[in-house]
Amino acid sequence: MLAADTPLPSLDTPPAGTPRLAGDLAIWIFILAELLAFGAFFAAYAFTRAHHIELFTHEQQALNRITGAINTMLLLTSSYFVVRAVQAAERSAPAPCARWLVAAIACGVGFIVIKLHEYSAAFERGVTLSSSPFHMFYLSLTFFHFMHVLLGLVILSALWLGARAGRYRPNDMNGLESGAAYWHMVDLVWLVLFPLVYVIH
Repeated sequence: MLAADTPLPSLDTPPAGTPRLAGDLAIWIFILAELLAFGAFFAAYAFTRAHHIELFTHEQQALNRITGAINTMLLLTSSYFVVRAVQAAERSAPAPCARWLVAAIACGVGFIVIKLHEYSAAFERGVTLSSSPFHMFYLSLTFFHFMHVLLGLVILSALWLGARAGRYRPNDMNGLESGAAYWHMVDLVWLVLFPLVYVIH
């Protein structure tokens, strides 16, 4: 029996220890749709490569794996910075949260700069969507991911403005967690794309 003065639990507040979805449900539906789209791309790449192994292997060697590896480290580091930003917001520390987001944005911008340099070098070699099946997949897959990185940087910039305004607190993390989930998805896709297109023979 509850004492007369014991407050009843709110129907809107889940009991302590109840698992909670980080971020908004809509962003997770969007992320799932994006992962399915990339998955279809990857499957088509693998299928086509199986029928043009020598061609894919030869043209893959022209790609710069060092810059690809650097971009991998940049995205992994940026994801770490985003995690630290979320942790700072959970401690009600908006200033550190904003600084971690700036660091994540800087890594994302570094990725963009390196990728543009890579595209410039590829176009100088005559690489186009129609120059070969491998080039078609290389440009399509990497540019599709490139556009997701650009969108992610827009989202991170909006989160940075929100962090500076002190918008994210332990009881108001939905926007920050949703943006962080999207950025981690961008990172995850690259972790599959890089070895698939640049490394695996």
